[in-house]
Amino acid sequence: MRGWWREISGLVLPVACSGCGRPRTPLCEECAWQLAGRRPRRVRPCPEPAGLPVVFAAARYEDAVRAVLLAHKERGALGLAGPLGGALAGAVREAVPDALAGPEPLVLVPMPSARRAVRARGHDAARRVAAAAAGVLRRSGTLACALPVLRQRRAVADQSGLTARRRLSNMAGALEVVPGAGRLLEGHRAVLVDDLMTTGASLVEAARALRAVTAADSSGCVRMSAAVVAAPPLSFGINRN
Repeated sequence: MRGWWREISGLVLPVACSGCGRPRTPLCEECAWQLAGRRPRRVRPCPEPAGLPVVFAAARYEDAVRAVLLAHKERGALGLAGPLGGALAGAVREAVPDALAGPEPLVLVPMPSARRAVRARGHDAARRVAAAAAGVLRRSGTLACALPVLRQRRAVADQSGLTARRRLSNMAGALEVVPGAGRLLEGHRAVLVDDLMTTGASLVEAARALRAVTAADSSGCVRMSAAVVAAPPLSFGINRN
């Protein structure tokens, strides 16, 4: 119900750019360029945790990009899922260029959100953006789908304010693959996707969970990459491509 009200109110109330506040547009051209105008780059948190897949990000998490991500996730600006999905699709292309024209579908695996967060926000931001990104990839000729096969197996503390080491401890063993979903990944290239990477702790745990199930059923889905909409500027600064 909350999501319906937000979408309807966006049609009848004055609209302003979620990035800069410019009137009469939900996302102005300048902020859209900040989000997806640059070529995505490989990013690495510092310190870089063991087990982190190769990660590509579309934009730096600052200024307009930060405002747009928060507007979508926390304030329910659901119309931003399209532009965010387009930015994420660009990062996916950079992460797996060899898989874009392959005969098997490219599987985007969104990071799971806590149920309490989904209830509070009225939507699952990561899943919505992943679905939008898969749609963008399909329209450009790439077989792609978004499969939300990860879930939390135990409660985790709020990550904000935690150090990188404490985030790793907080996430360790927290995720699992939905029972029976391993066969859906069989023979496919998996890309972990999220709207934001900070320390990489969540992506490390997600990769562990996927590797655990593929090792158990020999599905062969061990080639994993990751793509995010945004990452902190310092992650770009230590790019070593």
